[in-house]
Amino acid sequence: MKTQTNISSLVLISLLSCTTNQAHLTVSPSSSQFFKGEFVSLSCEEDDSSAGWTLRRNTSKPNITQCGDGWGKPAGSSCKIRYMYPLDSGVYWCESREGPISNMVNLTVTGGSVILQSPVLPVMEGDDVTLLCKTKTTPSNLPAAFYKDGSLIRKQPTGHMTIQHVSRSDEGLYKCDISGHGESPSSWITVTDKHTTTPPPTSTTPASSTSPPSLSSTALSVLSFLKSICGFLLVLLVLLGRPCVHRKTEVNGGDVSDDITYSHRKSQVINNSQSEEAERVILFPSTQP
Repeated sequence: MKTQTNISSLVLISLLSCTTNQAHLTVSPSSSQFFKGEFVSLSCEEDDSSAGWTLRRNTSKPNITQCGDGWGKPAGSSCKIRYMYPLDSGVYWCESREGPISNMVNLTVTGGSVILQSPVLPVMEGDDVTLLCKTKTTPSNLPAAFYKDGSLIRKQPTGHMTIQHVSRSDEGLYKCDISGHGESPSSWITVTDKHTTTPPPTSTTPASSTSPPSLSSTALSVLSFLKSICGFLLVLLVLLGRPCVHRKTEVNGGDVSDDITYSHRKSQVINNSQSEEAERVILFPSTQP
């Protein structure tokens, strides 16, 4: 009958979890099982404070009730249960006025002397999970046997068992047993897919060859543009600097070819003018006064 109740609760969790989640339910202390009389705080970590989140539950009682309706003490978006009873076992979730609900957790309260401390929230694939089998009155380091889906997994001398790198195959109902003290209730452990990012494309260049890191097309375009500008400025500086260098070399070297050429050309003009005047006198003597 207990197994039937657990399965029914899990079916309800699966159906209600299809609803859009806008809040996250946390449990403190973080455990899926509690002893009778323990204190528990449940909080709705809300994305939208105006949504008016309320903690609700579905237990063995006939009606779905909210925090404050005969159980728990509401404190904003949280609910504090100061004394847990076995009748408080059931499914808990946060619900807003608009209808969306949060993730759901299944809490079990026992009047027995042994509980299994296991993750109350789904664990991520690849993570390590530690289970603790503890008693209410004695130290929690007693030898314990751990079971999954009714089959013995292993016996641990200190009451701790760690499942390394969990996978989907590790999902199931877990319980533990301490000889001379009793058996814990069963709790379901859920494993979710690990969120991975797409790795960057690998280079096809052989590992033995070394090449400098490649630049983006934008960087190459900028470098090409700057290279063209620098080339243009260099050519412009060379063209503008050549007359100045040539002129400076001529002056420093004492070369006055420009002045000699000018004087020579001036003398030639004067001589040519005098020759023309002499010819004019010879050819046209009557024109002289």
